[in-house]
Amino acid sequence: HQYFYMMGLLMVVLFILISTCSMVSIVMCYLQLCGEDHRWWWKSFWNCATAGVYLFAYSIWFLSSKLDLVGMLPIAVYLTYMSMISIAFGLLCGSVGFLSCLVFCQRIYGAVKVD
Repeated sequence: HQYFYMMGLLMVVLFILISTCSMVSIVMCYLQLCGEDHRWWWKSFWNCATAGVYLFAYSIWFLSSKLDLVGMLPIAVYLTYMSMISIAFGLLCGSVGFLSCLVFCQRIYGAVKVD
């Protein structure tokens, strides 16, 4: 039964991650649009995708301080897997940020009435 509780907890954490990424990206996009900088496309992606860079930096710190890996092969395997996980995590967060900014911009510019 603990396996099912863990999956539910992971789904809740994933929902919190997605909502946090979208809210941060929308606020950053709004501040950028208030500054009359309308090149929000890549910035909205990179605002949230840098979480993958942070994850990889944390994995390097974890490797140097907590893990006791002996030899070059285990270190290379660890860094390879963590780089793939960090890239996937960055793409997930970045795409959530971009899509939420896209919906936000469509909504705010769709509400503008031009006569």
